[in-house]
Amino acid sequence: MAPAEPDDDHGIHCRLDELLAARGMTLARLSELVGVTVVNLSVLKNDRARAIRFSTLQAICDVLDCEVGDLLVRERRRPPHQGATASGTGAAPAT
Repeated sequence: MAPAEPDDDHGIHCRLDELLAARGMTLARLSELVGVTVVNLSVLKNDRARAIRFSTLQAICDVLDCEVGDLLVRERRRPPHQGATASGTGAAPAT
């Protein structure tokens, strides 16, 4: 898992913190059970990952006894302001 660029807003949130807390498990213990480094799990936990292997995703879900949708959720992005135009004036295009 490679860290994403700081301004890379991909709209996917990892709920690893919440799932670990609900199970009373530490990131270090999950690392041991899954076979992924604490650093890589931390990247995922902090929403900095750009990719995750299916095998890693499966292992995390197996250990936490959860579904992929419990771990990864899509955050809805706010649509751009309706009054704005490409020119930035807010005026409607001429017809």
